[in-house]
Amino acid sequence: MTGAGALILLVEDEPQMRRFLRVALEGSGYRYLEAGTGQEGLALAVQHRPEAILLDLGLPDMDGLDLVVRLREWSRTPVIVISARGQETDKVGALDAGADDYLTKPFGTRELLARVRVALRHAGPETQQEPVFVLDRWRVDLAKRQVLMDGKEVHLTPLEYSLFTTLIRHAGKVVTHRQLLKEVWGGAAGAQPLYLRVYMTQLRHKLEAEPSRPRYLQTEPGVGYRLRTDD
Repeated sequence: MTGAGALILLVEDEPQMRRFLRVALEGSGYRYLEAGTGQEGLALAVQHRPEAILLDLGLPDMDGLDLVVRLREWSRTPVIVISARGQETDKVGALDAGADDYLTKPFGTRELLARVRVALRHAGPETQQEPVFVLDRWRVDLAKRQVLMDGKEVHLTPLEYSLFTTLIRHAGKVVTHRQLLKEVWGGAAGAQPLYLRVYMTQLRHKLEAEPSRPRYLQTEPGVGYRLRTDD
């Protein structure tokens, strides 16, 4: 990690591409971190909180899209996908998963640096979020996907966890049925508000002291749900 500019994290398994990007970024005054796998990239993102992330999709341990989804559970840091996959469906899939930009290999240094500058301009202070959410008896490590209550781990199903973390991302605000269905189920055909009621009931039984009188996981009648953060 060198330089005094913005900190850029590169997640790329190809050594030649890493060398090319290292020269380009450090030559422009950026600080630079690199990872060869998705898990290593996630760990570096949690530890160093980069100001932008360059991400290849073809990683040896996971698909880059899965890493984007993991990052978006707790971070709004700009993500620029750099990939040899140039089909429109690949680009749409990456952007829908939460990426901010998509750059198809091969590309030139000037275009790359221009995309980085745009990403950094669009980034706001909310991008640097803590990956740990704490409320009363709960401690949620969003990077590790771990939910603790009174220091003991609570097992949530993938859909329960997705619903809970969506409410955490919008803590204190009302999240509509439609928005929850889109973010948790991805707009899957057949997803209905009934699903939300079922999974919210399950969450309350696991996380609330009095599930029938929830203190935090609150219903906004006819609108949606809200994670209450005040006393």
